[in-house]
Amino acid sequence: MNVTTAPGTGRVSVMADLRAATWPCHQRLEQRIDVGARFADRDRYCAHLARMWGFCAALEERLHPQIVEMSLPDYAERRKAPLLLRDLSALGLSPALTAALPRCQHVPDCADLAAALGCMYVFEGASLGGRAMLPMIEKRLGLTAVHGAAFMASYGDDVDRMWRVFGQALEAGCDLPSSRARAVAGAVQTFEALGDWLGG
Repeated sequence: MNVTTAPGTGRVSVMADLRAATWPCHQRLEQRIDVGARFADRDRYCAHLARMWGFCAALEERLHPQIVEMSLPDYAERRKAPLLLRDLSALGLSPALTAALPRCQHVPDCADLAAALGCMYVFEGASLGGRAMLPMIEKRLGLTAVHGAAFMASYGDDVDRMWRVFGQALEAGCDLPSSRARAVAGAVQTFEALGDWLGG
């Protein structure tokens, strides 16, 4: 999918708007967290995943399936919290310990489809980044997509197709100026909330 113009319209795509609006947030997030340090050893990697789970679990409680599945029938396959739970279990955390992990209390409100798609944009994009980081995690920590790095591996070889399908749903679900604005707001709010949560 062309991320600069919406297919068949010549208009700037919703994806391009989201990318431009969230770029400063993305840069601030990278400045606030030291990825190299967080993946330096298994203990710090586990602590990072626990923090990510606290955010994703809270966010996915706001992403009501009956709303999201109007555009993305495969939403259940896209949820990140179950992957993070699988990784935390592989790294030795018991169900009791994971249940007691703190959850973010300040995640965006995803009351409608456009806002929900904007929130999802952040983590669908992270799936692309996670795949790129997987070889480093495998080499440095000895983890794999099936043991400890399921969140980073995300959709495996299917990541490009899943991203393309998400992009199509984003364009179709945010075709009005008002819905586009809500998607942009949802994405920016998600990035900012995640930065505060991980950097706090």
